[in-house]
Amino acid sequence: MAKRKFEDLNLKDAFLFGAALEDEETCRLSLELMLGREISSVTVHAEHTIFYNSDYRSVRLDIFATDEEQSRYNVEMQGVSRGNLARRSRLYQAQLDASALTPGESFETLPPGYVIFVCAFDPFGSGLYRYTFENRCLETGMPLEDGARKIFLSTRGTDDSGVPEGLVHFLKYVEESTESCARSLGDETVNRIHRRVEELKKSREWGQRYMKFEELLKDAREEGMEEGTARMQRLIERMTTAGEAHLTAKLSDTDFLNEMYEKHQI
Repeated sequence: MAKRKFEDLNLKDAFLFGAALEDEETCRLSLELMLGREISSVTVHAEHTIFYNSDYRSVRLDIFATDEEQSRYNVEMQGVSRGNLARRSRLYQAQLDASALTPGESFETLPPGYVIFVCAFDPFGSGLYRYTFENRCLETGMPLEDGARKIFLSTRGTDDSGVPEGLVHFLKYVEESTESCARSLGDETVNRIHRRVEELKKSREWGQRYMKFEELLKDAREEGMEEGTARMQRLIERMTTAGEAHLTAKLSDTDFLNEMYEKHQI
């Protein structure tokens, strides 16, 4: 398979998605489209790791952000369906919430939390662009009002009823992040996001990061018989399965590499 150039990536590629949403204005604009409401400002903590105990699994969040009211957002890009999104969202929500309170703080101060998966496939097969879940009473339908919400977005949606036009435009752009697509949509918010994407694609630093990422994958495949590289290959495979493919570019950092070996128990 021919190696893809960094400038040819789309936002549905986790590497570019994570790079784009590290920018706080791009993240804010994207969240506004995803949620259908205004957000004044956000603070982004990219690649946020939550560790509690080495005996238990931790998660590394692609994009972790808080807004001016301290609502918490975890945004993940999913390019391939692996059939485990529902339970993954449960784990992400639990760990996102557990890090929100310090000892002695009242549960009343627990801020709203949103776990958002942007999927380059239809996660539930109903043709929707957006699937929103919250906890409700099975007997009465009454909402629990615990402040937790899980949202699954699909770039392959077909039913746009009840969905803001801006969100549909954004998801089409995620699928095809090109100048021609952005121009054809005629959406000012998408155009602003596109300008950030274009800046990234022209960045030598980000281009080099992507090259390192590709080289690590290539080396792991070609030299998998050697003990050290075989270990690296297993790590990359597990990180990819866990939705962390875009983070493998950082494996050249020894501390980060050891952290990932410990996390994935390799």
